[in-house]
Amino acid sequence: MPEDFGADNPRGLYFIADLANTVQGDPEVGAPALQALLAHHGGPPFTLSGDDARQLRVAAARLIRILETDDEDRAAEAINGLLDEYPAQPCLVRLPGRPWSMHAKAPRGADPAHWLLATCALALGLWLGERGRCAWGRCAAPDCDHFFIDTGRRTPQRYCTPRCATRVRVAAYRGRRGIDETEPGSVY
Repeated sequence: MPEDFGADNPRGLYFIADLANTVQGDPEVGAPALQALLAHHGGPPFTLSGDDARQLRVAAARLIRILETDDEDRAAEAINGLLDEYPAQPCLVRLPGRPWSMHAKAPRGADPAHWLLATCALALGLWLGERGRCAWGRCAAPDCDHFFIDTGRRTPQRYCTPRCATRVRVAAYRGRRGIDETEPGSVY
């Protein structure tokens, strides 16, 4: 995950990808880890219970289904469904040391899962509208299944990190050259 939370960085979307990767990596991830993830991304200071963690995992599964699609119409339908079910009340917020950004407020008394789905639906909807396509995806590297947010302006991104892209390129190069990566002395 990029650590540069600059003005042109879709910071809330990196949270969605990190959340999806965390829940996918550990389907029973607990409240402390989810609370730390929220804090790392500047989320609200929730004190999460075990039941909150369960609800957030269920909510994350709904977001994962959106991240898995590359069909704009299906993504828009799913995002609109979330916005109907969990209306986002957008407002501008300035976090310490950061520029103004759009956030969603959940109604008073709403649980963390409500906040999560309202916030993420707004963020994904704005990103889909700005990019005109599903500018997110799952890494194309054969040994990686992480989600990523595509921040490029030209060719759609295929890999979650430059490291995955390099591994795939090196393996393809070695395959073309007939280099067996399992041979002693081969460097991979």
